[in-house]
Amino acid sequence: MKQQPNTAREAAFSVLESAKRGAWSDGTLKSVIRSAKLSGRDSALCSRICYGVQQNQLLLDFWISKFSRVPLEKLESCVHTALRMGMYQAALMDRIPDRAAVSESVELVKRHSRNPNSSRLVNGILRSFCRQLKALPEPESLSVKYSHPQWLVELFQAELGDGDVEALLAANNAQPPTTVQVNTLKTSEEVLSAQLREQGVTVEPHPWLQGCLELRGTGSLEELPQFQRGEFTVQDAAAKLTAVAAAPRPGMRVLDVCAAPGGKSFAAAMAMENEGELISCDVQGKKVRLIESGAKRLGISILKAQVRNGREFNPDWEQYFDLVITDVPCSGLGIIRKKPDIRFKEPGPLGQLPAIQLDILSNAARYVKPGGVLLYSTCTVLKRENQQVVSAFLRQNADYTVEEFTLPGPAGTISGGMVTLWPHIHGTDGFFMAKLRRRESK
Repeated sequence: MKQQPNTAREAAFSVLESAKRGAWSDGTLKSVIRSAKLSGRDSALCSRICYGVQQNQLLLDFWISKFSRVPLEKLESCVHTALRMGMYQAALMDRIPDRAAVSESVELVKRHSRNPNSSRLVNGILRSFCRQLKALPEPESLSVKYSHPQWLVELFQAELGDGDVEALLAANNAQPPTTVQVNTLKTSEEVLSAQLREQGVTVEPHPWLQGCLELRGTGSLEELPQFQRGEFTVQDAAAKLTAVAAAPRPGMRVLDVCAAPGGKSFAAAMAMENEGELISCDVQGKKVRLIESGAKRLGISILKAQVRNGREFNPDWEQYFDLVITDVPCSGLGIIRKKPDIRFKEPGPLGQLPAIQLDILSNAARYVKPGGVLLYSTCTVLKRENQQVVSAFLRQNADYTVEEFTLPGPAGTISGGMVTLWPHIHGTDGFFMAKLRRRESK
């Protein structure tokens, strides 16, 4: 019989079962942790199991197939999930005793399975698995070893050329720290760091990006008083770099065309010292309300959020803005380490994205005043959504040119005006940005 999740493993089980039915684990995880009222420690354990199981899904299924006499496709869903969880904890997590990995998985099956024999099946498989932890079967393919579908491994190989695709796959399965941007409108890096440490959070300055911190041991971020007071916002270093590249200044007119959930708009507002005009748009009303809520929490008063379709022209904005940011909808293949279920998307629909991206970029370009900046970005690493979209745009818009910019850290000076950031090279999410300048009128 199903019960309301009230332990870390029960909550993780609930999220993983929902993911099988098509739910995005990121949003489901936050909802389940909140409703279960898990402690910070249990929230961290729940999150680690959820993400870890999804990051290693194909490998775990490979192991299940080696230790179970029942074929994968015939396992009851709850049994399958409990086996994945048990094997992940026993083989790939530190400080989880084998007996706990086994017994907790057995208890999950007792509560959720319709078959009274399922608990014995799970107990037998996991005990046998634990006895062989030092000599587990090794998969032959990178796809199974790193749990990326074969089509995705081949796609990354094509993108990297002679680059180390295995290093990328491993980075996608790593556990990155939570990166936050200090809200300089309300506090300083030094003060916020000290306060978070007093809360028991492990805090380190970002190794090369000023104003950002790396946090561990946070539990639920939203429960931290510093978060509630709007003293920081969660944002990967790669996304924060859009504000560095775009260089918004106080008094500017800035438009963020596809702004939700608002991180790039917030970074721009802080760089503008909350002075000027900032319009942040999204096509969905609920996402616009999310932007408004975030801006209010952070004390950003210059931001006005609107429901707008980035592909539809608004004549009132023609050549009005000093800076237009276009972080377009994309495949998301650069943020797999944060959202592991992205890797299991169907590849077919991804081919439609470049046309949509070019439409948004071309429309947004009409809003930039002569001499202004158009910044194009995605959270993917595919050339067809990145360099090729920008190149197609430049062929159609002779009044724009790429512009050199400089980023802190390993990326350095981007002489060609376009850069792809990689998790295994730069230590950030996979990300692309291009800085385009509209020529001055003659």
